[in-house]
This record gives sequence, structure tokens and C-alpha cells, in this order.
Amino acid sequence: MIRYVYDFTEGGRDKADLLGGKGANLAEMTRLGLPVPPGFTVTTEACRAFLATGAEPDGLAGEITEHLTTLERAAGRRLGRSDDPLLLSVRSGARFSMPGMMETILDIGLDDESVLGLAKVSGNERFAWDSYRRLVQMFGSTVMGVDGALFERAMADLKRDRGAANDLGLDAADLAGLVGTYKDIIRKETGEDFPQSPDEQLRRAVLAVFESWQGERARVYRRREHIADDLGTAVNVQTMVFGNLGPDSGSGVAFTRDPATGLPGLYGDYLANAQGEDVVAGIRNTVPLAGLEELDPASYTQLLRHLRTLETHYRDLCDIEFTIERGRLWMLQTRVGKRTAEAAFAIGAELVDEGLITADEGLSRVSGDGLARLMFPRFDTAAVGEALAHGLPASPGAAVGAAVFDSAEAVRRAAAGEKVVLVRQETTPDDLPGMIAAQAVLTSRGGKTSHAAVVARGMGRVCVCGAEELSVDTAARRFTVGDTVVEEGTVVSVDGSGGAVYLGAAPLVDSEVMRYFETGERSAGLVDAVALAMERADRVRRLEVRANADTPEDAARARRFGAQGVGLCRTEHMFLGERRKLVEAMILARDETEREAALGALLPLQRQDFIGILEAMDGLPVTIRLIDPPLHEFLPDRTDLAVRIATAEARGAVPEPHDTELLDAVNRMHEENPMLGLRGVRLGLVVPGLVAMQVRAIAEAVVARTRAGGSPEAEIMVPLVGAVEELRIEREEVERVLAGVAEESGVPLHCPVGTMIELPRAALTAGRIAEEAEFFSFGTNDLTQTTWGFSRDDVEAAFFSAYLDKGIFAASPFETLDVTGVGRLVRIAVDEGRAQRPDLKIGVCGEHGGDPDSVHFFHAAGLDYVSCSPFRVPVARLEAGRAALPGTGTSDSR
Repeated sequence: MIRYVYDFTEGGRDKADLLGGKGANLAEMTRLGLPVPPGFTVTTEACRAFLATGAEPDGLAGEITEHLTTLERAAGRRLGRSDDPLLLSVRSGARFSMPGMMETILDIGLDDESVLGLAKVSGNERFAWDSYRRLVQMFGSTVMGVDGALFERAMADLKRDRGAANDLGLDAADLAGLVGTYKDIIRKETGEDFPQSPDEQLRRAVLAVFESWQGERARVYRRREHIADDLGTAVNVQTMVFGNLGPDSGSGVAFTRDPATGLPGLYGDYLANAQGEDVVAGIRNTVPLAGLEELDPASYTQLLRHLRTLETHYRDLCDIEFTIERGRLWMLQTRVGKRTAEAAFAIGAELVDEGLITADEGLSRVSGDGLARLMFPRFDTAAVGEALAHGLPASPGAAVGAAVFDSAEAVRRAAAGEKVVLVRQETTPDDLPGMIAAQAVLTSRGGKTSHAAVVARGMGRVCVCGAEELSVDTAARRFTVGDTVVEEGTVVSVDGSGGAVYLGAAPLVDSEVMRYFETGERSAGLVDAVALAMERADRVRRLEVRANADTPEDAARARRFGAQGVGLCRTEHMFLGERRKLVEAMILARDETEREAALGALLPLQRQDFIGILEAMDGLPVTIRLIDPPLHEFLPDRTDLAVRIATAEARGAVPEPHDTELLDAVNRMHEENPMLGLRGVRLGLVVPGLVAMQVRAIAEAVVARTRAGGSPEAEIMVPLVGAVEELRIEREEVERVLAGVAEESGVPLHCPVGTMIELPRAALTAGRIAEEAEFFSFGTNDLTQTTWGFSRDDVEAAFFSAYLDKGIFAASPFETLDVTGVGRLVRIAVDEGRAQRPDLKIGVCGEHGGDPDSVHFFHAAGLDYVSCSPFRVPVARLEAGRAALPGTGTSDSR
């Protein structure tokens, strides 16, 4: 029989799949002897069973009753008993942290009688009614589906009537009346009464947490963080402890290091006379955790000791929630804390230096996505002038955008291509779509542990919280700072590193991490932490990293960034600009003499380009792809030509003969689907002299560099091969030209000849193709298009967003490789190619070569190298190192 419920004393952090992250860590803290309120966990298996059938799993109710009885016996109190009631919290707890995305219900067990008992036993009538109104509000919105805004409006109306600045200005009678108002709202909205049975409250609360796994905000968050939909959530049922019993009580959130910068020290927020939900909700501004030392020195000292215990035990940054109940400290939760990219690198380096983790573990805790964020520009603080406002730097970076005041507007404007900054008093889980759409999040309330800060850090969004100078009026869609009014649509700049907000678009400067990659100059702090991670990645990685570079400047930059060669040099990019006229001349040539003249004019230009790239990459391989796109791309637009000719004829003028000649050529070469037409190897086979000109340019460039004392390593790649016969014919021409140049120059030439694998047929016949190819390079852009039957230029805007929303894609297959389909073709081609030619060199040069998740796949598939844009080279190097570590994923936040 499946077991669905485990006591906190029975688990540990090794059972996170079963107990969820929160439940496993509660069990781990219990095992460590820390003061954890007793409780039990309903497993993720129970959730999955419920979601599969829509019904409570058989046996679950009995198990919950059994564990509740044990809990009551140990506490000496019973759930809902009127004279001294046991109260419970019911919280979600998925395998991976999903802050604020699922439901929590506190104070389960209160009813119209037990609230009087709680008032009597606590000696605090206001506390009892405050706890009861919290239960009715949470239960009504979370379990019974009442619009939470109705409760908030009732609270706001009451505070206005009483002249109270916040909820602390309401007395026991006010709160008792508010409970009645809340119950009336529930009755009106649902047609049923708030349940007075504590057992019913508990049962319905557990099932509501299960259901919240399928809630819209939870689904959006999982898509954003690539968390599987079938994991389900555990539910943690825990004895309530109360931070809202008076000034000697309170709740807080603590980090063992700064989650924004990684600096050591105690960081967090504390709120006296409050429950934990008040801290993260930002309804009152918190005090820094250091303030607790003055309010309650004994609890502060004890908290420090527990934090040291947890960081040493978990060997990582820990995020802790705690409550002080009348001077007694309780630990409510711990988890490995979400952190910014900057903090991830800094913490990893510090823990390695302290001997808590190995260098490989330090590498496993950073990510290529995080490194990419650190390479983004930052504001030039010397040039921006005086800040409009200041807040807490909750998630670093620099972002510029139009101020918007609700999630829907952020999504609407971002979809139209506009950059936006989401401005709120404080975000809630319902703001998640807007936070994803925005460049930055700015709030007037909350601290570094508020919802906005935690979620923004996890997503890598710029965030400034608690900018108290801002008066945010969401109804009027504006905020004010003193006499300055900022209407919706006004451009603002948000500095998540310094906590400042500026009017207008502030100027940017390169990041210090980018400067390190450009110059190699190291400095203490973040740059040194990044350098140490890169050095470790380079030592352990098996995959080489090359760059896609078409100019000497790109090749030189890529080499500075650590590229080990050029994996893709696109020769067609050398035909643009002024050279386009020479291609026109070749296309329009009336005979072989005119064609050879045009090709002869192109030859020295291409040769010089190749010389520059080979020089920049001297001693490293440079893979040069022969011309790939259809030739019509080098001609004027068909419609423009037709309009030009028709306009001339309408004026009674004679059209330009050259225009008429071009239009004839465009019409002759017109294809309905040119990307599946005359391009790639097919061009070389039907356009006389084109391949020979390019190969001669490559060969003569190699000769020139050799004579100059260089060590050129050119490789010639034939694109769009679908049949071995195509490659065999073209290779014969390539080798004939190479042999001719070698004989003319007296310089021996060895330029390996290979092909791009970018068609499904090429992958499926890779064994045959390897008979003629000395290397393979996967062109995953075209391979994805031809495998899926997608035209990338059309489909991404047309329906990809719908596919992502419906869960058909976890990510765009053009951004992260489709491992199931395209990835299977890659594996087939690798296996069959190497079976035919064991020394076959295999790489990838599509955009996936710089995508962190895809790099891990290419490592596992046995490729020799990945190639990507120069600016992604550091990212690929880091991820190639992480891929070589056993069991390493691609996210530092899960």
C-alpha cells in the first residue's frame, strides 16, 4: 500500500522528490535538532494521485488523522478545541522552489468558539481575532475561490474609517467586526458559510494546495523555470507559532549571505508583531535583520548560531524563515537560497576558498545564463546625475523602459516590442506574467526578501524594492516623488546594483566582466570569482569551443574570449555591400568569359578576407563554409524592380536596361520556397566556377599566411548535403583546385573537406556521407526547420507563443535544441558517422552551440566542439565545463 504521509522526524533532504523541497528541509532541520514546530508532510505522490483522478486518494484521510492525533498528543492540545486550541498552517512545498506560486493557509482550526479560547489562553484578545480574520481571508480566497480584492477592500475601508495607517491601528473589536464582514462576503460570493469544523478546514486546505499546482501563476512560473508539470507538490501541515502576539513576537526572513552580491554576513528582514506572510507581502516596511539584535538579543544570538549550522551543513547560501513567539525562536523553513548571477559566482568562490566545497562543486553552482547576464552593460553612474529615488538593490543589472503599473499592460506593451518597467507598491504572485515581460521591477514597499525581490532574483530580472520616496497610484497609473509626477509610459532607468531610479534613459558602460574577457585584466571581487570559475571549466571540459566569425575583427574578438578556432565562417557575408554588384555581374553573365571576369574580380577580395581571419586565428582551425544561400538574395527585390520599371513606362520613359535585365534574372531564378531550392551544394554543382573561385581564394590565403610565417589551419565545409554523391562530386572539384594551387605555389596544402549536417536525410545517411567527409558540423538551425517543417521567419511570430502557453514547447526549439526529435537525428549521425570513420571530427555551428542546455546535450552526444557567436564563447566554455561534471544541470537556482 502506498504511504502518503510522513512525520518531520521521518524524513531528510535526500527525500526531496517525495517530500518536496520544503518538507525535506523541515525534516532535515528536525534531524539537526533545530527548533522546528512539529508537523507532517503529505507527499507529492498524493498530489499526483489527486490530480490524476480529481479525488482524494484512498487512505489519505486516515493517514492524516493518524498523524494529527500524534501531533495533538505531543502538543497536549487538540485541533480546534475551544479552551486551548491547536492551530495549524498548511503550506505547499514542491520539489523545486516556487516562491509564492502556490497556496498557504494559516491558523487552521479557528472557529467562532475556539477564537474565544485562543483569546483567553493567550491573554491577547486582539491577537486571537487577528488570527481568525487571517484564516477567514486566506481560506475564503484560496479554498473557496472568493476574489481576494473583496477582502482587501473591506480591510482598506475599515482602516480608513478608523483613521489607521496599517492593520496595527485596528483593535480587537475592529477585527472581530472584520471577521463578520469577511464571512458575509464568503456567504454572498459562494452561497455557503465559512466552515466551522476544523477537520473540514484541514481537509479542504490540503486539497486546495494540491489544486494550486495547476493554477495559472504556478504553470507560468514552471514554464519560465523549465520545471516539469508532472512533479506535483507536497503539503506541509505544521503546528502554528505566532509572531503576532505583541512587541516581543515577530517574523523574519534571513540569508546566510547577501543573495544579491554574495558578500558574507547576515542579511534579511524582520517585522515585529507580524506573521511570516506580512514580511514577504510588503504590507508594512520591515527593519533590517540587524535591528533584531536590539529588539531581542537572545533570539538574535540563537538565530546566528542556527544560520551557521545550516550553511555549514548545506555548504551553500541558505534562506531561512523564522518566527519569534514571546521571545522563543522557531525555525519555519530553510532552503538553498535563490541568488543573483553575481552572488552565485561570488559565493561559489568563497565556499571553495573556505574549503566547504570543491572547485568542481563551485563550478556546478554557477551557470552560463548567469554569466551572460554579468556581461550585460551597466549604467554609467558618473554620467546619470541625481537619482529620482533610491531603494534596496534587490537584483542587479541595468534596465531602461517605459513605466507601467499592472501586469497586463506590461505584457501588452512587451508583446508589441516595447521595453517596460513594472512599477507596483509590491508585487504579488499574480504579477508574474508582467515580471517576465518587464525589463525591471520597481516597488515602493518590501525588502530584499519580499516577493518582488525573491522572484526577480530567480528570473535574473533587475529589481529595486522598498523605494519609499515613490508614491505609487496604480488607479491613476502614475507615481510621484515629491513634486515630480511620472505618468505611465514615461521612460525610467532602474539600477538594480545600486538601488537607484533615474528619469529617462541613463547611459550604459560595459560591465567589468566583459572588460575582463576583452583584456584579461583581473581584479578582486566578482571578476576574480568569474575568472576562477572559467579556469576550472577550461580544465575539466572535454568539448572545444569555437566561434562563428565572418570577419577578422570578429575572429580576433572570439580569440580574446577564449575561442579555440572558427567553427563557421560564412563566405556569403563577404559578398554584401559594394561587392553585391560583382555577384550581380556573375549572375547576369551572358557567357563563360563574362562569368569568369566577375568571379575573377571576387577572388582577390575573398582571398584577403580569408587571410585576415586565418591571421587572427593563427594556429587554430578555421572552418570556411562555401556559399550557402540562394543567389537571388544578392539581387534587388523583385517587387521593387517591377515597380521601378512600371513607373518608368507610365511616365513614357524607357526603363533602365539594367533594371530590365535584373528583373528577367530574378524571375528566372524565382522559387516558391527558396530555402529548400537552389542553394548550398546545389549551387556549386550547377553554377560553373563558383566553388573553384572560393576554394582558390581559401588556398591562396593559406599559401600567403604560410609564406608569412603563420600556421593557417583552413577547413572547407560544403553546405546542405543530402546525398553522398553530391559531396563526392564537389569534393573532387575542391581537391583539384587545392592540388593546382599547391603545385603553382610550391606550398603543400592540406585543407580537410567536410560537410554540414542540416537535413534529416543527411543525418539518416551519415554513415555513407562519412565516406567522403573528414568532419561533420551540425547546422542545427536548418536541421530544426526541416525536421519540424517550420519556416523560422514565419512561425515564431505566428504561433510559438501559443505553443509555449499550451505546453507543446518547454522552450523555442530554435533557442534550445529539441532533444527528442532533432537530438535523435544528431545522435544517429554521430554514431553512424563514427562507425564509418572513427576519427571523424564532429561539431555544431548553429545557434544552439551557445545555449547552455544544448551544450550539455552536445557533450553527452559525443561531439568534439560547439561553435557560437563571439560574445557567447565564455558562456559555452563555462557550460562545457559544467557538462563534464557528473549530474550537473544548467540552473543555479533549482
